[in-house]
Amino acid sequence: MSEAERTRALAAVMHTAFFLLLGASLFRFLLRHPGDPRTPWIIALGLTLALLYVLGPALGAAPTLRRLLWLGLVVTTWVVLVVLAPSFAWCAVPLFYTALRTLPPRAAIALVALLTVFVVAAQMKLSKEFDPNLLVAPPAVAAVAAAVFIHMERQAQAQRTLIEDLIRTRRELAATERREGTLAERQRLSMEIHDTLAQHLSSQQMLLQAADRTWDTDPGTARAHVRTAEGIAARGLAEARRLVHDLAPPELAGGAGLPDALRALDAGPGTTVRFHLEGTPVPLPDRVQSALLRIAQGALANVREHSGARAAALTLSFLGDQVVLDIADDGRGFTEPRTAGPDRGHGLPAMRARATQLGGTLTVESAPGEGTVLSVAIPLSTPTQRTEHSP
Repeated sequence: MSEAERTRALAAVMHTAFFLLLGASLFRFLLRHPGDPRTPWIIALGLTLALLYVLGPALGAAPTLRRLLWLGLVVTTWVVLVVLAPSFAWCAVPLFYTALRTLPPRAAIALVALLTVFVVAAQMKLSKEFDPNLLVAPPAVAAVAAAVFIHMERQAQAQRTLIEDLIRTRRELAATERREGTLAERQRLSMEIHDTLAQHLSSQQMLLQAADRTWDTDPGTARAHVRTAEGIAARGLAEARRLVHDLAPPELAGGAGLPDALRALDAGPGTTVRFHLEGTPVPLPDRVQSALLRIAQGALANVREHSGARAAALTLSFLGDQVVLDIADDGRGFTEPRTAGPDRGHGLPAMRARATQLGGTLTVESAPGEGTVLSVAIPLSTPTQRTEHSP
């Protein structure tokens, strides 16, 4: 049950108790004082009090001026009734609740104390002899009722504050997740651009420079370089359109598998690229295929720009619980991974980030004059991949 439902239930109980006590008090007066000249006044005041009480919920619980005036009329009518007929004193109990709901705590306690004084006076007037219980019981009941109500209100306020804090924290977490998602997407796009458009533009630049050097001495070779650059430009345009529409790599579009896409890769003029497939191919999630293809493209771009290799080999191995891609070249090698310069983008860090995002690893083995072997292993049972395979 929610807080609002509990409040409505308590209000219904108090309203019912008030009308039962009012009816019982009127019945007791008529029974004990038949033919009393005060009877018409008592009945009129009782009906007035009932009518005023009925109008209360329509004014709301907030301490507005109308609500305060209404509470003053109700209390005044009740006081007159108690003076004329002390048996109406116990109608004060529901009025305690009304006062505590309407007024600030200090003002409510003061009003409850005033009502309690009238209750004690009325009970003493009804009693034929002095009874200490009549002097102690009403204040005790009023104190317990006020203490319980104020405690419940403070608990409810604490719960409301906690809920507001939780909602605010959830919103802040959602905003943080959105920011992190935006940063991750920016990083992904920057890696995509580095591994595709930047590499294509670099290849075009190299080919066009080579064509410019041989244009006069070897026009046929120059034109071949230009045609190759034109083909790379077409692939770059397709990549740009894919990035805009956030589609899969064009090499994997149309149902083409990763082996076919890897087989079609090249490292530019002067470098022979061979592809090997080992093991029985199994369906791979789109993210895995895309990541392995991008890593292969980035590695071959490094081969073309840094290694001076004459041959490179791509080996895609399906090993049951993981898929492994090896890229080996016979280039000049190096002693440690190069730090990417300002125009080199991400390079090896980008490849390693792609592998890490899928729960995989990337290792590089190289030595001066002995070529380079880059190996990336992606497990086939990560939570991400299981989610992607799930219907």
